[in-house]
Amino acid sequence: MFLFHAHWLRPAATLAALALAGLSASAQTTVQDAWVRGVVAQQKATGAFMQITSARGGKLLSASSPAAGVVEIHEMAMDGNTMKMRALTEGLPLPAGKPVALKPGGYHVMLMDLKAPLKAGDTVELSLVVEGKDGKKETVPVKAAVRAMGGMGAASGAGHDHHGMHNKN
Repeated sequence: MFLFHAHWLRPAATLAALALAGLSASAQTTVQDAWVRGVVAQQKATGAFMQITSARGGKLLSASSPAAGVVEIHEMAMDGNTMKMRALTEGLPLPAGKPVALKPGGYHVMLMDLKAPLKAGDTVELSLVVEGKDGKKETVPVKAAVRAMGGMGAASGAGHDHHGMHNKN
């Protein structure tokens, strides 16, 4: 018969604790309050919004989703009376420890060439690729709830196309 002694288990428990600590240390980016704006039947694009915090800093490089053929990181900004949208080809900076809001009328994840209409109550899966300041890439899985469309004005972020020009109305 083989007897276990408590001191034999301590090294194994210590190694397990270190392994778990290493796993949580590798998850440097957190995402909160993720949601996607619902669309009408013929609409082929929408935005995903969330709050992203990178513990050590870096940048959001890209995103993907099985719900869309094309997914890009975008910025909306006013140019006179016109709201313009552009893809952030160099990524979105994530300052260390500071939440970055992706919201209607500002930074957002653009879902284009939607494969099916998105309605309130659906869930959209996203994968965000974040590059840390050390150059290491992290893939962050996100499940975003689809919310009802709401208003159609520019301030709501609804109804914008993906060609870069937006009217203020």
